[in-house]
Amino acid sequence: MTITRRSLLLRAPLAAGIIAVGLPSIARSQAASVKIRYLASRGSISPHELADQLGYFKGLGIELENVGYAGGGPESLFALASGSVDLGSAATPAVINSIAGGNDFVAAYPSNGINSQVKSVFYVLEDSPIRSIADVAGKTISVNTLGAHLDYAVREALHSVGLPPDAAKLVVVPGPQLEQTLRSHQVDVAGLGYWQATFAGALVANGGVRGVFNDADVLGEIAGGFIVLRRDFIAANRDAAKNFVEQSARAADWSRQNPDEARKVLAEILDKRGENGELARYWTGFGLREKAVATDRDIDFWVAVLERDGRLPKGKLKAADILYRPGESKTN
Repeated sequence: MTITRRSLLLRAPLAAGIIAVGLPSIARSQAASVKIRYLASRGSISPHELADQLGYFKGLGIELENVGYAGGGPESLFALASGSVDLGSAATPAVINSIAGGNDFVAAYPSNGINSQVKSVFYVLEDSPIRSIADVAGKTISVNTLGAHLDYAVREALHSVGLPPDAAKLVVVPGPQLEQTLRSHQVDVAGLGYWQATFAGALVANGGVRGVFNDADVLGEIAGGFIVLRRDFIAANRDAAKNFVEQSARAADWSRQNPDEARKVLAEILDKRGENGELARYWTGFGLREKAVATDRDIDFWVAVLERDGRLPKGKLKAADILYRPGESKTN
């Protein structure tokens, strides 16, 4: 049977009230434990990983399993489409493109937000002649992967100064190698995503670099990307999906209220993965709104960009078609 947004919303439970201590209500009717497989991102975590570490999923029939690393959002979405994982994590344009391409995905909750504190920064060496966005024309910029947030942030930055989207050359460089490739002059600009604050912090601490532009200035305050679920997974595990999103949002709120403690937890997670837990001190947070709320602009901004560039048919998608809102009673 085809699962539509209408049928999904009709089957979703109504949101319950807020309990006395201010925590979200929890659906407990899930009979069996649901395993959610995912791919991690080097040097960073998502709110659901923090929620798991804090024990927020205990007693809710949710078990997270890290099955490896993703080089970027598109890789994560490919794994989700193939059934290799149960959730993906990708930049909003990549999520929209994937859904437009026929994948029955839903944006479950924003993985990160972009604001004045949490943002992607494009760095150059201190003595670089590059001083502005216009100066990156013809230069090489390192990004973690193509077709994801940094790629689209560069395109939009170039568009903002009247340059074509391919005016700069993008080079794929893994997060741990970003500093080395910049300092060895293999690239002119190093793009460090909002989720790579640990690597950016180490780069700045080592000196001799400066930021040229950032995505907050180009895009404004907006969700950077989304945690993505399949609609059939939600339909089959409606309580688990609702609990997963609510507890992930709860963890994001906790991290904002307890930043120092959150960095300690991040350090533990990185050490457990065999990464450098010392980098956790540079983590700037998730940058999410309270309760990890998503707005229509988080999606519709990029829909308009993709329509403008001819990558998405006009009127094919809008925020209401993509966002998962388990307590929503109206249909589209």
